[in-house]
Amino acid sequence: MNRKYISMQRRSFIKLGLTSLAGMSMLSSPMDCRDKELQSISKKEHKITYRILGKTGLKVPIVSMGVMNADNPNIVAAALDAGIVLLDTAHSYQRGRNEKMIGKVIKGRPRDSFIVATKVQGKPRDRKTGSFSHETKGETFLKMCSRSIERLGLEYVDILSLHGVMRRQDALFEPLLRALETAKKDGKARFVGITTHSNEPEVIQAAIDSKVYDVVLTAYNFKQKHNFEVKRAIANAAKAGLGVIAMKTQAGVYWDKIKKIPINMKAALKWVLNDTNVHTAIPGFTTFDQLEEDLSVMDDLTMTEQEKLDLKLATKTAGLYCQQCKQCLPQCKQGLPVPSLMRSYMYVYGYKNVTAAYDLLKSLDLPKNLCKECDTCSIICTEGFNIKERVMDIVRLQHVPVDFFT
Repeated sequence: MNRKYISMQRRSFIKLGLTSLAGMSMLSSPMDCRDKELQSISKKEHKITYRILGKTGLKVPIVSMGVMNADNPNIVAAALDAGIVLLDTAHSYQRGRNEKMIGKVIKGRPRDSFIVATKVQGKPRDRKTGSFSHETKGETFLKMCSRSIERLGLEYVDILSLHGVMRRQDALFEPLLRALETAKKDGKARFVGITTHSNEPEVIQAAIDSKVYDVVLTAYNFKQKHNFEVKRAIANAAKAGLGVIAMKTQAGVYWDKIKKIPINMKAALKWVLNDTNVHTAIPGFTTFDQLEEDLSVMDDLTMTEQEKLDLKLATKTAGLYCQQCKQCLPQCKQGLPVPSLMRSYMYVYGYKNVTAAYDLLKSLDLPKNLCKECDTCSIICTEGFNIKERVMDIVRLQHVPVDFFT
């Protein structure tokens, strides 16, 4: 690597600014845990409310843990010790380190004291539409599944899901349905599921119709414009016996990019869990205070008047949560994968997970002259996002040297 290139990369990195890299704390060592932080773990015992995860028969607390953004094993251990049972991860999270961390935490614990759910994507797939092709093989899926189980240090996972499905035809994609059935038959997974954070009602109905899936993990929050349709689909899934797990419950975490106006986390989680067809939710807490806050939701699901008022902020500001409605796609003159770019933006400014945003951006095969051919953006976002501004902001992350993230 020549000096001119290194200098250019450094300048690009500096231009990102401290604001853009506010989430870089995700890159710290998972063992970097201060004594005072450990001492902040509340000794208070919370009420644990359970629901049955559909036909799986698994009894789970209504608050589980989405481990995607967590890099501190002490947080995961504290969650288990506090009564949380289900840990949700994925093959791709933190480039496999997330599964390895969980494996270290659960090692030595009784196998029936925890439930591990992981997710594997079908590959290859069209990054823009999420569709599978004749090149998408069940064998590849099963190899990735085996790798996940190895990282976790387990003989099997409790729930294995097909990750990030966007359309009915992909939920019913035969090679991957057969792969899921094989994983279950071979004892690699007790139950199989599907995950979706786009076009959720259609995907959920396909999961019901398939007669293969045991669990559905879906985006569901107070800010979704179509949450009534999602709610109805969830009710149908529960009636059909599927276990229902909710994700994206915190709707982006913050209302603003500079993190001065947080969403009321307790209110957002209560909103979801007041739907009794949701068997559990997986908020992605990363601190002991957040763990305490999420546990406290189970003490009383009743929403206060102030909490209800807080959630009405959705009518006043767009926030960071992209609906993934895809109405932007035909409007973009460059054919950019705008929903994925908006998700990257939320990863940085909402989740503080810069690595996940970087990996997603690098997978998109973006053109070099991004947005520069358009004097004005032709996209009218249903959420009111300034698409060009957000795209130009987040793609700066591509200029950070790759070894900064390893």
